[in-house]
Amino acid sequence: MSTQLPTLVAGLVDDAAVFPPGSASLPDAVQAHRRHRVAWYADLVGPLLLPASAITAGELSGLVDPEEGFAIGLIGDTGLDRLPFALSFLPPLGVTARQVEVPVARRGEDPQPGLTELVKLAERLDGVPVYAEIPLTFGLMGALDALADSRARGVPVAAKFRTGGLAAELFPTPAELAAVVCACRDRGLPFKLTAGLHHAVRHVDPETGFTHHGFGNVLAATLAAADGATIGAVAELLTVRDERPLVQAVDGRPDAARPLWVGFGSCSIVEPLTDLIRLGLVDGGFEA
Repeated sequence: MSTQLPTLVAGLVDDAAVFPPGSASLPDAVQAHRRHRVAWYADLVGPLLLPASAITAGELSGLVDPEEGFAIGLIGDTGLDRLPFALSFLPPLGVTARQVEVPVARRGEDPQPGLTELVKLAERLDGVPVYAEIPLTFGLMGALDALADSRARGVPVAAKFRTGGLAAELFPTPAELAAVVCACRDRGLPFKLTAGLHHAVRHVDPETGFTHHGFGNVLAATLAAADGATIGAVAELLTVRDERPLVQAVDGRPDAARPLWVGFGSCSIVEPLTDLIRLGLVDGGFEA
């Protein structure tokens, strides 16, 4: 059974166990996700994220009971045109797509054509939230404008950004990420993040030498942005490597709804949970 976690972190971490660097097998990921969903920290955990390619290959068949109400987040790795095909596999399995996330362009490409097609798809999905993964390069602000316009028309679309990966250029600087957070704030646009956010505080990975953003930094920065902070002030919170100012930034707000930032995918649930306990943002009186 789940105990009541602070509203501020509810649904913060989507279960990306099958994606690198965790790369769990699908059977293992499904079993582990069931355990997360009935654990004391269940309110922290979003849906299990699965690639469309695994769904269309039939890999989920036989792993779930149609009566259990299993929910996933579908990651569109097979292209926009193949998404309806992937979604068609779910109803016979008794599986629900709680969200759909799709890259609309590669770095340096114009995101508008892909975004236009994704919005058309979102209009046909009966209210399922759709997240457009937009590279933090050419055409970014125009894409955010287009998403905001679509949301104003009632289309359930929002943004997704990559905050890490296997190359240094995939890690946005604090200034770049702050500009994106504030741009979403100015447009009333929710966003998700992915990659590199396993730990709460900004740090250097000793194996790669890459500097990772901390999800605690992002939480503090997003709260500040929602309160009207400048890009510079938001960027300053993203650079912090001391947990104390991050804890102070969220102090007194545990029962407030998290503004703007929908959450992030992590191949580990235990790592971010452990950091939340260590920072005192989640009651650690239970064992994970």
